[in-house]
Amino acid sequence: MDLDRIQAALQDAKLDGWLFYDHHHRDPIAYRVLGIAPAMVTRRWYYLIPAAGEPAKLLHRIEKGNLAGLPGAEHEYSSWTEQREKLKAILAGQKTVAMQYSPLNDIPYVGLVDAGTIELVRSLGVEVVSSGDLVQLFEARWSPAALASHLEAGRGVHAAVRQGFTLIRDAILSDKPIGEYDVQQGMARALSASALAADEAPIVAVNANSSRPHYSPSQTTSRPILPGDFVLLDVWAKQRIPGAVYFDITWTGFVGEEVPRRYAEIFGVVREARDAAVTLVERAMRAGTTLHGYEVDDAARAVITRHGYGDYFVHRTGHSIGEDIHGNGANMDNFETRDHRRIIPGTCFSVEPGIYLPEFGVRSEVDVYVEERDARVTGEVQEAIVPILAASE
Repeated sequence: MDLDRIQAALQDAKLDGWLFYDHHHRDPIAYRVLGIAPAMVTRRWYYLIPAAGEPAKLLHRIEKGNLAGLPGAEHEYSSWTEQREKLKAILAGQKTVAMQYSPLNDIPYVGLVDAGTIELVRSLGVEVVSSGDLVQLFEARWSPAALASHLEAGRGVHAAVRQGFTLIRDAILSDKPIGEYDVQQGMARALSASALAADEAPIVAVNANSSRPHYSPSQTTSRPILPGDFVLLDVWAKQRIPGAVYFDITWTGFVGEEVPRRYAEIFGVVREARDAAVTLVERAMRAGTTLHGYEVDDAARAVITRHGYGDYFVHRTGHSIGEDIHGNGANMDNFETRDHRRIIPGTCFSVEPGIYLPEFGVRSEVDVYVEERDARVTGEVQEAIVPILAASE
């Protein structure tokens, strides 16, 4: 834990403190920010970092070692009445504290403290605000090593996408049967060969299945891939090393030599939306202007709506990326939620607008890394649907 940096951030945010709380490992963010390993937590603990001065711990007497190694005065309790009395005491003088709380649960990744605990703190005369921006500062920003791991993972993920298209092409040209599951497993093997790991297998979706954004084939549900089919590949993975972060992309292809006009038309709209969002981020960072997650979603959604497909764009434009595929930074979202968090340097997120028609769905996904005065797409950018059978020429 970097106490000086946390206290400086609290002062910048004009907050009196940051109150951490856990019970039964409900808040993994707390452990990562505080830099401690989860222990047996069958009783509640609290840890207050004030904007200035010494932190304070409140622990149950039978688990008083749970915050060992952290600085601050230790306070112990046994009964619920003693707990409340001592919590009130350590919060004395605090007018506004941040907690892992999100108003209306707009940002569920941050909304980890239960409503009753929020009510308890407020009953002690302390206002509670969301720690969302603080969490982003200490959870979502990448180190140089993390960025390097992302770029290395990207090479393996792009190779897996190419392997997916190659498997389809070779099978079709050899007149051998191949299905979604076969391609998925082939891509998973390619990721493993690149020393990459993922929490789930890649998405391989054909025709109408590509209209289901989180569809994933199994041995029993896998559809065959045939000439004339539309194919969507969504692949994400990270290196198998501590601190590695994910790389996440989606590409589309057509099992033929020439992509039909209808597919190309829808891809063109999605590409325009993707590029509008990326351009907005690049310009804001280069100009040094403040940009929020919801504004990036607005930019992409406006393009798709203008072309008449607004009702077919059924998810947010993008998500934060970190050690988990869905990280704790700002999401590009003004649809599922209104993410008002600022986009800050050192963070990365996906931009992945989509149009999901009944017969097929198109999504084009890139990752955007934000620097101090710039932003960039970290991998290859798909400019047209891949004509899979023409790729062998």
